Amino acid sequence: GQNAKIGADTVIYSSVTIREYCEIGARCVIHASAVIGADGFGFEPDEQGVNRKIPQIGIAVIEDDVEIGANSCVDRAMMGETRVKRNVKVDNLVQIAHNCEIGESTFLCSQVGIAGSTKIGAHCTLTGQVGVAGHIQVADHTTAGAQAGIAGSVRKPGQTIIGSPAYDAKAWSRATAVFKMGPTLMAELRDLKKEVEAMKNDK
Repeated sequence: GQNAKIGADTVIYSSVTIREYCEIGARCVIHASAVIGADGFGFEPDEQGVNRKIPQIGIAVIEDDVEIGANSCVDRAMMGETRVKRNVKVDNLVQIAHNCEIGESTFLCSQVGIAGSTKIGAHCTLTGQVGVAGHIQVADHTTAGAQAGIAGSVRKPGQTIIGSPAYDAKAWSRATAVFKMGPTLMAELRDLKKEVEAMKNDK
């Protein structure tokens, strides 16, 4: 696109689209069919309930040494910039929405989706199919397990979280073990209830 900037030694594979005014740093790798700087998903219903487009006039900035997988999308900002910081590694089929910021050396695995205006810290790992809500912050060194749904800010650095809504992985594992026992526990509870009722009737 017009006035796009691409740094030295960056490799861009077939069918990549880099939209106007967007910036790609040095030594990046952009794999096939990735899109940098598509319009963010910005609409607002008018008084008649018709969805009207909000102009997306910002840019997307990819810093040095970033790799972006095939068919991934980094949307341009509504205003300002969407920024992917240095040494971030993005897998295939990842969505980074408008006005997001991805911290240095973070990994985004396949099918991660990050909603608008969210800040992901440095050295994070979001594994496959993690979904992140908009307008929140995820602290540095956070690891999110597969299919985690991060609905609110993660403020304590270094946590491992999983589940939807996502929370501490060890607590989630204990809760999952109880959940699996649910049908058995319910059957036992019904039997106990019958025994209590029988004891009441005997009295």
